[in-house]
Amino acid sequence: MADYKAPLRDMRFVLNEVFGAPKLWQTLPALAEVVDAETAEAILEEAGKITANSIAPLNRSGDEEGCSWVDGAVTTPAGYPEAYRLYAEGGWVGVGGDPAYGGMGMPKAISAQVEEMMNSASLAFGLYPMLTSGACLSIYAHASEELKQKYLPNMYAGVWSGSMCLTEPHAGTDLGIIRTKAEPQADGSYKVSGTKIFITGGEHDLTENIIHLVLAKLPDAPAGSRGISLFLVPKVMVNEDGSLGEHNSLGCGSIEHKMGIQASATCVMNFDGATGWMVGEPNKGLAAMFTMMNYERLGVGIQGLATGERSYQSAIEYARERIQSRAPTGPVAQDKAADPIIVHPDVRRMLLTMKALNEGGRAFSSYVALQLDIAKFSDDAEARQRAEALVALLTPVAKAFLTDMGLETTVHGQQVFGGHGFIREWGQEQLVRDCRITQIYEGTNGIQALDLLGRKVVGSGGELYNAFAEEVRSYCAAAGSELGEFTAPLQAALENLDALTSFVIDSAKRNPNEIGAASVEYLHVFGYTAYAYMWARMAEAAVGKETQDDFYASKLGTARFYFARLLPRIHSLSASVRAGSDSLYLLEASQF
Repeated sequence: MADYKAPLRDMRFVLNEVFGAPKLWQTLPALAEVVDAETAEAILEEAGKITANSIAPLNRSGDEEGCSWVDGAVTTPAGYPEAYRLYAEGGWVGVGGDPAYGGMGMPKAISAQVEEMMNSASLAFGLYPMLTSGACLSIYAHASEELKQKYLPNMYAGVWSGSMCLTEPHAGTDLGIIRTKAEPQADGSYKVSGTKIFITGGEHDLTENIIHLVLAKLPDAPAGSRGISLFLVPKVMVNEDGSLGEHNSLGCGSIEHKMGIQASATCVMNFDGATGWMVGEPNKGLAAMFTMMNYERLGVGIQGLATGERSYQSAIEYARERIQSRAPTGPVAQDKAADPIIVHPDVRRMLLTMKALNEGGRAFSSYVALQLDIAKFSDDAEARQRAEALVALLTPVAKAFLTDMGLETTVHGQQVFGGHGFIREWGQEQLVRDCRITQIYEGTNGIQALDLLGRKVVGSGGELYNAFAEEVRSYCAAAGSELGEFTAPLQAALENLDALTSFVIDSAKRNPNEIGAASVEYLHVFGYTAYAYMWARMAEAAVGKETQDDFYASKLGTARFYFARLLPRIHSLSASVRAGSDSLYLLEASQF
């Protein structure tokens, strides 16, 4: 496998030339004093170094060794504790954290790039700081000042880590039926009891303490999701002076044996009257959890992008070096027995598909991250409200489409290697295995599609959709004639999505099955259209510069490939949506 190199040039292009992020940061008072173009550049450069030099070399060995569990203790692969300590000492766990509690205070648009680099280097490694950051988000937004002061500094510093304990053996997506209980105590604490499964980083040897955020129900809680509260439950109790005390009444019952992410500890966690404190208000646990979810779901989408980027880097190196057969137009490498496989049309199709989806995904994830920054930091109520609407609409697209395209990309990378892609030593098969989980956790992609179409589009009567559509429509109207080759197909794609949206909204009024039947294909039509918007904006930033720099020539060529060969996928997907739900119900359950 090729050595990982952070795609810093493309990240700078997206942030600085496509979206003008440094100018935006200067309009947001909370960010203007902490970040500018030079600061962002320095952070990305350093993140590129540590991920490439210290984390990426552990990816394959970590997969081969995996985590081990003995008598409740989990050991991570060789090199992981040292690499995590180095990562934490650099301040990377708290890159987006509030400086008041020891974080760097960077916007999500920067931390998103750091996340991509970290997950390209090793997705399994990246899950530990990701879950810590997610837990910090919920604590910061909803916990009491006392809890924030007590826990956030050590979590941002990476001295302590975090986990999110949601899923139970009988309750996955349907959290309303969880059974974990929290009994109130006289001193204001709670005794938490229950079992949680699939808990990433629930137990490990990377940090001296793990701060679990646990969903549970109070004794008098209302039924269903309205009766869920959130509790902070430390692995090791923290004394008043901040030192560590006794081990809490909780433990890891086992770890899962998985298809991928072998170096990430996926734990069964048992809470047996463990001491915890409520985060937020009683029976408002889902609201506290969803503060984290918008960021985490984008983060999972970035994981799909990251594995695709790693796969592409290896595939392009292999395609330039591996010689097989001659080009259809005749020999290219006259001094060799055969030509490098990059001359062959089908190999180029796979490589360009990978490149177009990766770069489109990087632009899209950065765009969503910028909306999160505006929603969080803007003083303009109207701008903040609009950004919140876009985040609500686009988060399920970012999670599901980025990871669906990530799997397609890693499979293409494996295919470029041919038989060698199926062999473990080349690393491509690991990326396929690792990427696969991204379509499942943090809400399966089918659930994301239902969220997009059912709750966000149909549920808002198309209002949330219109916020995005109007932006794209205005962009196309304002674009110059030199961009016509990109804006004309973008406009046509948007008109198709407009019509498809109206069709589903109308169909759902007559038959509630129509939403579920259309949701996955609809999300993909939305995703390809959103990427077309990203590619038009990237082409705009590159046009006129292609003769000065191969980077811009490559960008324009890839944009043309996307519009010619990938965007047309929307037509077959749209036809599937319009076919309706009837064919899904032609068979009785016994006939399957």
